[in-house]
Amino acid sequence: MPSHRIILAALFSGLLISVSGNVHAASFDCNGKSLKADEKAICANRDLNDLDVKMVTQFNWLSGMLAMGGRGDLQDQQTAWLKTRQACKSDKICIRKAYDARLKAFDDLYNKFERPAPMQQ
Repeated sequence: MPSHRIILAALFSGLLISVSGNVHAASFDCNGKSLKADEKAICANRDLNDLDVKMVTQFNWLSGMLAMGGRGDLQDQQTAWLKTRQACKSDKICIRKAYDARLKAFDDLYNKFERPAPMQQ
C-alpha cells in the first residue's frame, strides 16, 4: 500500500498543475510543438493527466530514496517504460494500462524499503 506522503504529494502536485496558467502534464509541457500521440492523449484526458502527475511524483520520491546505483536502474527502467507508453500512441486504454503497471512497479519497489518496527506499548 503506498505511503500517505506519496498520495498527499501527488494530490498537491495535481492541485498546483490544475491552478497554473500553462497546461502541463507532470512530465511534459502540453503546449509543446512536438508532442507525441501518447502525450497528446494524456493532455486531452484529465484521468491520464492525473496518472502522469502521480507517476512523476512517485518516480521523483523514489529516486530520492535510492542510492546512486539504484537511482540509475530506476532511470533506465523509466526510459524503457516511456517507450512502452509511447508505443500505445493515442490508445487511452493502453496508456492507462501502462501507467497502472508502472505505478504497481513503484509500489512494489516502495514495499521493499526496510521500515522500523512499530513501537511496543
